[in-house]
Amino acid sequence: MTGAAPRAAFEAAIGFPIDDFQRRAFDALDAGDSVLVAAPTGAGKTLVAEYAAVRALAAGTKAFYTTPLKALSNQKYGDLVRAHGVEHVGLLTGDNTVRGDAPVVVMTTEVLRNMIYARSPVLDRLEYVVLDEVHYLQDRFRGAVWEEVLIHLPASVRIVALSATVSNAEEFADWIATVRGATTAVIEERRPVELTNLYAVGERGADAFHLLPVFVPGPADEPRPNPEVQRLDGRTGRADRRGRHQPRGRLHAPSRVEIVERLAAEQMLPAITFIFSRAGCDGAVDQCLAAGLRLTSTEEQRSLRRIADAHTAMLSGADLVALGYDAWRAGFEAGVAAHHAGMLPPLKEAVEEAFAAGLVKVVFATETLALGINMPARTVVIEKLSKFTGEHHEFLTPGEYTQLTGRAGRRGIDDRGFAVVPWSPFVPFDQVAGLASRRTYALTSSFRPTYNMTANLVDRCDAAEARHLLNLSFAQFRADRDVVGIERQLERSTVQLGHWRSDATCERGDLHEYRRMVARTGGDARRGPRRSAVDEAIGALRPGAVIRTRRGGGRSVVLRHEGGRGAHRLLVLGADGHLVRIGAADLDLAPIAVAHLEIPRPFAPKNPAFRRELAGRLRAAKLTEPATDTMPDPDDPAQHPVASCPDLDAHLRALQQVERLEREVKRLERRVRGRSESLARQFDRVLRVLESWGYVDGWVLTPAGRLLMRINAETDLLVAEAVRSGAFDGLRAADVAALASVFTYEHRGPEHQRPPTPRWATGDLARRWRDIERTWRDLSANEDDAGLPETRAPDAGLAPIVHAWASGRTLTQVLDLDDTLTGGDFVRHVKQLVDLLRQIALVAPDPATSSAAGDAADACFRGVVAASGVVPT
Repeated sequence: MTGAAPRAAFEAAIGFPIDDFQRRAFDALDAGDSVLVAAPTGAGKTLVAEYAAVRALAAGTKAFYTTPLKALSNQKYGDLVRAHGVEHVGLLTGDNTVRGDAPVVVMTTEVLRNMIYARSPVLDRLEYVVLDEVHYLQDRFRGAVWEEVLIHLPASVRIVALSATVSNAEEFADWIATVRGATTAVIEERRPVELTNLYAVGERGADAFHLLPVFVPGPADEPRPNPEVQRLDGRTGRADRRGRHQPRGRLHAPSRVEIVERLAAEQMLPAITFIFSRAGCDGAVDQCLAAGLRLTSTEEQRSLRRIADAHTAMLSGADLVALGYDAWRAGFEAGVAAHHAGMLPPLKEAVEEAFAAGLVKVVFATETLALGINMPARTVVIEKLSKFTGEHHEFLTPGEYTQLTGRAGRRGIDDRGFAVVPWSPFVPFDQVAGLASRRTYALTSSFRPTYNMTANLVDRCDAAEARHLLNLSFAQFRADRDVVGIERQLERSTVQLGHWRSDATCERGDLHEYRRMVARTGGDARRGPRRSAVDEAIGALRPGAVIRTRRGGGRSVVLRHEGGRGAHRLLVLGADGHLVRIGAADLDLAPIAVAHLEIPRPFAPKNPAFRRELAGRLRAAKLTEPATDTMPDPDDPAQHPVASCPDLDAHLRALQQVERLEREVKRLERRVRGRSESLARQFDRVLRVLESWGYVDGWVLTPAGRLLMRINAETDLLVAEAVRSGAFDGLRAADVAALASVFTYEHRGPEHQRPPTPRWATGDLARRWRDIERTWRDLSANEDDAGLPETRAPDAGLAPIVHAWASGRTLTQVLDLDDTLTGGDFVRHVKQLVDLLRQIALVAPDPATSSAAGDAADACFRGVVAASGVVPT
């Protein structure tokens, strides 16, 4: 099939001219290549993915569209259903299984990875896999999944990788080509809508805050930081004695309400304000309502009520009360809403739909909104350029700034988008300008062999093939490229080392021996005792003293001392009538006066007559020889043969370079070994741990190893060990759910704020919990001995709440058990737990345990949990 017919129909159906980068990507797919499309948010990357789906439908093959988020999968499912009809599109996310055998299926990337390992027949006739937001592969916890998919997919499958703009897109495409075959990199750095960066700063006495451009045209129309803002910012305060900024109070950051009102007045809505705090997002909505801000018309309010009712129809009245629905709806109908992970998914989805429809005008969001959800705005406000990580504050990276501001500017609606950064007393304007001017960031790899991955590799291939597959990872590809650079640096350093070794050789003796003698006497390795003695002798000489020198006819007369930093220097006249300046480096031995001359008057060393007269006296002077009746000290460095070498200083400098380069060469050799062996070594360490725990015997999986193959969780080995040891055997469904929650829940925040261990429903559950803790400690010790990262500790903080929920308690009742737990967090945690319970139900050897785990999953997946993420089928 040439692809011409489906392409012509597809382009005709789009209804607008396609961009050059999209055309190049279409050409690559038509040529049979995989393609990497790296382009800014909103540029139209998904059009390439949609074209792959069109090609698959036309050819009678399959296309899978994978995303990193269930919410994004649900959104793409809706888009594709509208484009191709409900009968042609399926959805697989864990929460939803809709027509999994359809020719076009949307799924999370983990679902595809699990299919590959399970050798699912659904992979038959698969022609294209879309990896949306593929830059997720640098995610610390989940990134390895993308690399596993790219490595293990059948060779016949072509990849459509969609990425944010990264500075090493060509490198990433080269890696995909290495793993998958012919791959075209299509890179578009131009934003679809021009971005204007603005700086918001309030000034005392002004009627309104300033909203100034961050950049203005400079020479050759190149943008440069706005000098007006620099002058304004430069007068904001002073530094105290410790260098800390002390604002004088003349400037201030505009309030959230002021910014919203200004954006509304200047037709710059809709807007997203990024606040790196859930409480801050909710508080911003409250502030807007308290200020009487209303951004919607009566008709828009009616439309918003319909959207809210549609998304919350499955929730009971009691659930809505527990979630504070009335307060949320008041802001929603006023056109102001929050968006963060602590919110219930149906409420977030209502905000997304209303914002896309232009009904909600302002959204206060955490940075998670920037990750894939389609919510373009005209303006983005970044309230602060730093965020709290749970332990400390970190300044935004250029990549994060680019990701956030990528939402600014709606394609086909706005002629430009706006990014607004408010003034801060702690962030100088130059830092804001520097961040805004750097647009890209490098894509890195977080790939490492996990226990589950290792078990699957042992099952799927032999040892040599497993190591080969590890070497195909992007992590190893980058490491190998680094090795090339390191090897080149090593080669240069080795050549330099040879040159310096030649210069560090003295024909008079051993420089190392001389320097050891200097060190024993407490001298300077470069200057040495000899240099110190020579310097002291120079300092003792007076004008008129005659000394022996290598230059100037063998003798010179001292005219005067001249200032030197840390050493004495002399202006002397040689017997040849020339003036020279000498120091310790110019003398083989400490100078001794061998005669004394009267200096002519007036003292005029630059006068030729003065120099002629004194040179004549010097040549006629009778010199005395110094006393030689003292015996040389064999331990005196000054008596060492090399001490009198005229090139001693040069030799010692060369010796220092030799030692520096020897250290450098050893360091580079270690880096080469470490880079080229890192993944293979870590894989071997994982294998050793699995062998010691009875999951692998040689290169054969034990029954426990086959169980581990099917556990896909961050704490995979710990879960497998709990199932294997019978930790869940003999428990009721609610007890299984509570105990399993220790593997999925993780307390967020500083360690010292970790809540106390909860009370368990029964003493038997408490005992089983202690057994799991003991297993984790043993595993951690084993990992520490093997040099592996420690498995995350189990956390029982959610167990009482899960037990209550699985026992049938209402949402109000379970949220009352922990006033810090939001409805959104509760749903997210329980959905993760449901995924794990379903896995336990599949792998548990005891049928009763399997049944109890399945019942526990069903008991948890109800009410508000089941209502979240449901899509029309």
